[in-house]
Amino acid sequence: MYPSVDYKQFIKEFHVGIRLNDSGMIYLHNDVNNTYKQYYVEDANIIKTEINNSYFNVNIVQTDFILLKEPILVKRYEITNNSNIDLNLNYLIYSDLLSNDNNQVSGYEKIGGLIQYTHDYNFCVFSKEKMLASQINNSNESIMEGVIGDKDYIGMSHDSSISYDMGILKVGEKKKFELFVYVSQNDEKYNFHEIENTIERIKTIDTDKEYQATKSFWRKYLKAHSKLPLKQAKNAYYERIETIYNRTVLLYALLTNSNTGGVSAGVEVDEGKTKCGRYSYCWPRDSIFIAQAMDIIGMEKETERFYKTFCKNTQSKNGMWEQRFYTDGRLAPSWGYQVDETASVVYGVYKHYETTKDEKFLKDNLKMCEKAVGFLLKYVEDICKEKPEMQASYDLWEENEGIHTYSLASIFSAFECLISMYKVLKPSFENNRIKLEKMRNDEKEIRESQLKVKEYINNNLYDTKKNSFIRNRDGKMDISLLGLVVPFKVYSPKEKHVTNTIEKMSLTLRTYTGGYLRYEGDSYMGGNNPWVISNLWLANYYLETGENKKAKECFDFVVATSLENGMLGEQIDNKTMKPAWVLGLGWSHAMFIIILEKLLSKGLI
Repeated sequence: MYPSVDYKQFIKEFHVGIRLNDSGMIYLHNDVNNTYKQYYVEDANIIKTEINNSYFNVNIVQTDFILLKEPILVKRYEITNNSNIDLNLNYLIYSDLLSNDNNQVSGYEKIGGLIQYTHDYNFCVFSKEKMLASQINNSNESIMEGVIGDKDYIGMSHDSSISYDMGILKVGEKKKFELFVYVSQNDEKYNFHEIENTIERIKTIDTDKEYQATKSFWRKYLKAHSKLPLKQAKNAYYERIETIYNRTVLLYALLTNSNTGGVSAGVEVDEGKTKCGRYSYCWPRDSIFIAQAMDIIGMEKETERFYKTFCKNTQSKNGMWEQRFYTDGRLAPSWGYQVDETASVVYGVYKHYETTKDEKFLKDNLKMCEKAVGFLLKYVEDICKEKPEMQASYDLWEENEGIHTYSLASIFSAFECLISMYKVLKPSFENNRIKLEKMRNDEKEIRESQLKVKEYINNNLYDTKKNSFIRNRDGKMDISLLGLVVPFKVYSPKEKHVTNTIEKMSLTLRTYTGGYLRYEGDSYMGGNNPWVISNLWLANYYLETGENKKAKECFDFVVATSLENGMLGEQIDNKTMKPAWVLGLGWSHAMFIIILEKLLSKGLI
């Protein structure tokens, strides 16, 4: 992805392999004789992959890192011959880019590498080593043989290959090979010769020095954001908590657009939309929880940029926010609006103020929040009048249209937050009589609408037969009902209606492993799997009621089922007790940080 984590995507397939003696192509990422171990360099966004090929008895350590100041990926390979015979070694690279009629990819063998170019950009793959051969056209038909080559140096092909001869790898010898992947976007100053000059310059880079600089940068970055008072790791449990915390900090640095503050929900896992509608977009709802976690770990400037730049630029004229956006602020593919997206932003603005106590920030975002609340007031008015066109909001899981308990809870909280903003800012408007009068009138209207919201929930979304709240008119139990208490505070945590609902949740959403589903009958990605945010949401509720043991059980379930590298998934596979589907989901990591801070403040960790 370039220039941001969510756009644009270039690669359809990118494969690196080796040819040893007279073998065919041995793909490094997928060969029947390969075993793998993958991990991050400690406290850095640098990946190492250990590959052992049992047939030839060679070991390859692959290191991938991005240069700090340029769009250059360095792929470093160190191969060791552990066999009892010398091996002739070739590296082969197959690159297939996404292509279409209006931005067609062509291949060009140039200056010892491969330049795949379109009208909009250039994707360059090369090494400091001398190139052995290239094949611009039809390379997919011959690459598996491990031998490529044809007469063409340029062609209208979206997939091409290059190879490098590394000579004889003697018994016990280790050799290093480095591959560069460089992306350049064409602008009004575009000059193809400059791309060649840049490639020649990149070949002179001291990659050892750049590797150390990259590692040092990330370690300093992590140290600067180690804001929570974590205890010194004394056992595997504390080590895992620290690992998740550190990985969260490093992950958020990657997911955040440094220009706009937009935050991607996660790195894309389903480019072809085979299982979902894609993940690498910015949902305002998800992002306000990520922003709250960012405040906790010392990324207040990034949070402020999210609200002051991203949210302001993406708000619709009528005050609402659409479903999702690219992190640069452009509207992303969507399929319907969700009213809680709008309410959540108002809630998030005030939560950020509670952290920073920055009245200027609050004042700068007041007009945006007032526009949003104006939209929400109209929504409440319409549902009370049963206007069907305004009831077609999707729920937070983006599956059901209607009027939803979670959505109304978020609206209730948005109203409360704007009233709180007025309380803070009224003194700064003491010389503006007209503004103060408007605030008083608005506050009265908001209070009246807030009462209507609660009345609607009581009359329509509490099932007296089940003795519990329901998520909407389908009557199902849903973990999002916790939003009535945390974070939106419509009800106190020990009200009878609430405790009845929690009891019903335990009976219907808890799996045999101790984890909690999103809702009854959840069929997404096969269903029956607990979600990380479900368990942490429930932990948040139990912390409100003082049931610290139960809160800790929910939190510990997430810790125990995380990956060794600190990544949290969207779900947890009940069979393997490992993360399932999306890895490094921003919302999951956000809830972990939010609950971790509360546990630390209570001395429970």
